[in-house]
Amino acid sequence: MAKPDDRSDNVAKLKQMIANTQQNISQTKDYLKAHEDEISNKERSDLQNKNARRENSIDSFSSEIEDELQ
Repeated sequence: MAKPDDRSDNVAKLKQMIANTQQNISQTKDYLKAHEDEISNKERSDLQNKNARRENSIDSFSSEIEDELQ
């Protein structure tokens, strides 16, 4: 038997996902700053691109929260 579709905690889960993603962005920025003289341009670019994707994810999570609250 399939589990019922319980979405009662979706907003809380999405908010936690946003917080975790923001923390990852912050840690990556700190890493880039601390090791700017030690990392290659490719690694720097890869990490900056990863943070850009994380920012997009935050936007998507925020939109999902708005949808859940309607």
